[in-house]
Amino acid sequence: MPIRQRSTRSRRIRALTASCAGLLALTGLPFGGTAAAAPGVNAEGVLRGMTLEQKIGQLFVATVYGKSANEVHPGNLKAYGVGTAAEVVRKYGVGGVIYFNNSDADNVDDPAQVARFSNGLQRAALTSGSHLPLIISIDQEGGQTTRISAPATEYPSSMALGAGRSTPDARQVAAINGRELRAMGINQDFAPVADVNSNPLNPVIGTRSFSADPKLASEFVAAEVDGYQRSGRATGTVSTAAKHFPGHGDAAEDSHSELPVIKRTEAQWRQTDLPPFQAAIAAGVDSIMTAHISVPSLDPSGNPATLSKPIMTGLLRNELKYDGVVVTDALRMDGVRKMYPDSEVPVLALEAGVDQMLLPPDFGVAVKGVLDAVRSGRLTEQRIDQSVLRILKLKFKRGILAKPLVDERAVHRIVGTRQHLDAVARITGKTTTALRNDAGLLPLKNPGKVLVTGWNNPEFPGYPADPVTALAKRMSGTALPTGADPAAAKVDQAIAAAKNADTVVVLTNGLRTSTGQTNLVNALRSTGKPVIAVAIQEPYDPGFADMPTWLATYDWRDVTMSSLAKVLRGELAPQGKLPVDVPAGTDPGKILFPFGHGLRW
Repeated sequence: MPIRQRSTRSRRIRALTASCAGLLALTGLPFGGTAAAAPGVNAEGVLRGMTLEQKIGQLFVATVYGKSANEVHPGNLKAYGVGTAAEVVRKYGVGGVIYFNNSDADNVDDPAQVARFSNGLQRAALTSGSHLPLIISIDQEGGQTTRISAPATEYPSSMALGAGRSTPDARQVAAINGRELRAMGINQDFAPVADVNSNPLNPVIGTRSFSADPKLASEFVAAEVDGYQRSGRATGTVSTAAKHFPGHGDAAEDSHSELPVIKRTEAQWRQTDLPPFQAAIAAGVDSIMTAHISVPSLDPSGNPATLSKPIMTGLLRNELKYDGVVVTDALRMDGVRKMYPDSEVPVLALEAGVDQMLLPPDFGVAVKGVLDAVRSGRLTEQRIDQSVLRILKLKFKRGILAKPLVDERAVHRIVGTRQHLDAVARITGKTTTALRNDAGLLPLKNPGKVLVTGWNNPEFPGYPADPVTALAKRMSGTALPTGADPAAAKVDQAIAAAKNADTVVVLTNGLRTSTGQTNLVNALRSTGKPVIAVAIQEPYDPGFADMPTWLATYDWRDVTMSSLAKVLRGELAPQGKLPVDVPAGTDPGKILFPFGHGLRW
């Protein structure tokens, strides 16, 4: 090795050693038997001590497999060639990991296990080549998108909070979630969703959005950013990521499988989709997640926004003056893989102005693609430094470098406490929306024998979704779940049960795409029994079945079913107001229930 190269490398190693010693002194962990003074440590100093390979590792967020750092899992062997999650972290020196509760990654069991897992991964990171702790992320949006369920505090969907119309409530929910996540060692939540769900046929956003109204969505996005990022107290604060820029709310396709094309004009985009992201930036959001959508009015090239320099640099960086971390949506989604090979996608993302790459489909290919681009001169190391510095500053800002480990003994004192559960129950009680009560059934005075039937999905990832049984218990009734698309025999079974009931409650979720559910609802009405229909996910179901009694809850979590039962029995008055228009069927020009609608009794 030439003398100059050896000298440069020696300086890098000395700088990195000094910086990491200071960082580990803050954590109380040993580092080479020395402890540098912490006040001298800063993001720029850490960056100067890093090799190119270590910098590139910081750009990536990986999924790991299993429920503990040292568990050998076939998913890690298949994806990374090593057995344990700890080995994945050490092998690639990744900047972050993300947890999932599906049967594939299988990361989540209970809060105490998550805390142990997080600490194990952080120890692996601190003994890796970079010695830098991880950003540990999760998608904990509320409602359907809940990765850690009970005994952690579950909370309603964003659209339910929008129906409640209380930004202080949204701020409190975010603060509770943030405190619980940080107690489990999770320091970043990929929330809130800043998309404006202006398209009722949107297959992927829906109730993950606060509203179809840009002003209402903006207010709630800002409130949640504030709640999360100021939530920490003793446990530290949680970083947020407003998603999905430049706005996924008008998509008619799912970007997991397609590349949606948004046909708005630039003026329409500025009026509808932009405001919540402006609000998030004004609130100090730490990061913004990109959308795998094509918006020709903003970039006529047809590139996904994730790979679009006019959108990521021209709009987000230059016009909106955003200098926080920009993270891609998952790079294993087909929406970003339609036009370019997997080795090219992360390079194009960096060229566009993105900092962090989430979940590349082949980690080795992605890392090599970036490394080759730097070595060939296509990407400069200075460009890599810009992104790494933003990531390091986030880690400093959120106390990740100072306190990467959590007290595993304290988890039960913070997560799922009675105080948290009661607060979320009170907030959820304001969200149920009464759309129609033409038969005067509600509130139920003398319901008699109650049958609860309709939608359930016991295979829902990480959570056996059976709101039918949950509601029936609270109504002292009989439960007959019928699944997501009941066959004729199941419908007949429900009709037979209804004949022996005095009151029927039918739960719906996705009537537009489920002939079986639609047949069930119509058949129940034809029995002549009092039937109460409840849309327990999207509030658009009433546009597909003419029922005299309709309610909307916006999600089906246990806390939501508890609030629904209280509304049905008259213990709570329905307080929710629609945060969207509900059209008649698929005709957006014919509004069945307008924004702001909500009956009282």
